[in-house]
Amino acid sequence: MNRTGITTPSPTFLMSEPTSPHSVSQRVRIITLGCAKNEVDSEEIAGVLRGEGHVVGANEDADVTIINTCGFLESAKQESIRTIQQAVASKGNGRVIVAGCLAQRMGEELRRLAPGADLYVGVGQMARFGALVKDVFGHAESRVEVTPPHHRWADVATRARTGKAWSAYLKISEGCDHRCTFCTIPSFRGNHVSKPIERVVEEAHHLVKTGAKEINLIAQDVTQYGYDLYKEFTLPKLLRELNEIPGIEWVRLLYFYPNRLTDEVLDAMADCEHVLPYVDIPLQHVHPDTLRRMKRPWDGDRYLALFDKVRARLTRVAIRTTFIVGFPGETEAEFSALLDFVRTARLDRVGAFTFSREPGTPSYEMEGQVPARVKQERFDRLMRAQQGISLAINRTYEGHSLKVLVEEAKDGWVAGRSFRDAPEIDGWVYAQGDAVPGSIVEVKVTEGRIHDLYGHLAGVTAPKRRALTPLTMSGPSAPQ
Repeated sequence: MNRTGITTPSPTFLMSEPTSPHSVSQRVRIITLGCAKNEVDSEEIAGVLRGEGHVVGANEDADVTIINTCGFLESAKQESIRTIQQAVASKGNGRVIVAGCLAQRMGEELRRLAPGADLYVGVGQMARFGALVKDVFGHAESRVEVTPPHHRWADVATRARTGKAWSAYLKISEGCDHRCTFCTIPSFRGNHVSKPIERVVEEAHHLVKTGAKEINLIAQDVTQYGYDLYKEFTLPKLLRELNEIPGIEWVRLLYFYPNRLTDEVLDAMADCEHVLPYVDIPLQHVHPDTLRRMKRPWDGDRYLALFDKVRARLTRVAIRTTFIVGFPGETEAEFSALLDFVRTARLDRVGAFTFSREPGTPSYEMEGQVPARVKQERFDRLMRAQQGISLAINRTYEGHSLKVLVEEAKDGWVAGRSFRDAPEIDGWVYAQGDAVPGSIVEVKVTEGRIHDLYGHLAGVTAPKRRALTPLTMSGPSAPQ
């Protein structure tokens, strides 16, 4: 998701040639909607299909279009339905397979709302896609194959990378054991299932071989990693093992759960030089009554104490969180407590969503649904409050140097991300100077703005303020 919370399609797959002569080669297009976890699933699907001899990376002339859907929010559901309708309308003699979260969540109902696809298949089926693509040409009727989530990890070497080689996501678990009253994820992703630690380490080695310098560990709750397999929380051990892999420069964690961000986790983060001091810990709210209705832990005071501990253990740490405004029953007093918390906590990054009423969740039936107008007004107030904080924090970096992973280079400027900036959701660092995309450079910061930082590479003369006018780049707020 981008910093506004809107789902966007992932980068398209590069065209790959068949590597196996054992099946009829089909031209395959994969459309990925939703989060980074879906992106990883699509890369595994692409790798499986390439290994079966198919050509992955086709466009509108594809023999098979696979849509990896998102089912998290109503807006994502509608985007998925529109994408299915467009693919069906243009498929001609080809086939359309609808996969992923929304297919798992809705099953037959999705086929009714978005008919015409040849197969609707749920989550966790990446390793089966060779057979699914083959079989879809042998059935005249549309089918729905949705079973309870059963996650089978595809072979490490089959994953076909997309996007920029130097940054990769690594999914360390599936599903979630928490039962937040607003969340649909456990209903279609199932309970928490950890990927074995040796499998994670093997995949990290593979990602490095394909060019990755930054490994972004993702899970609904990274702090629960390993408990189902080893009867202990294994994230600290995993971090120490990943830290020793040659070629990994940065390890970033997404996402923490507040009452499991333990001293052991913080110690591992502090001890491992390649683990970034970046803590993304979605709190959702801070008022105890709102949190109780959400079935979330703790309260604002305990969150502030946690942040004090994090800042004491991790020097120069960046903390990000996400809130939901307009949750059922949220009073003006509860929202005011959230505003006061934001002003007190002074976090590097704050994202927010207006509450989305999702069928099948307990919050859907709750009394006290907040009008859309009020939700939007509260969202705007929260974002305005954070803007001033973000600007003040960014200005504290003026005169200091940061290591930056270069994403783009153009006309004497580079644009990249520091330890504070996760892919797609945070700010960018823009700097005068020349560097190769994928390299890590040192940038002297000369100006902080609301979202982004500006400066120059080491050895480059500091630009005057009026010189901050490079040609447009693709960053969230590239200098104009």
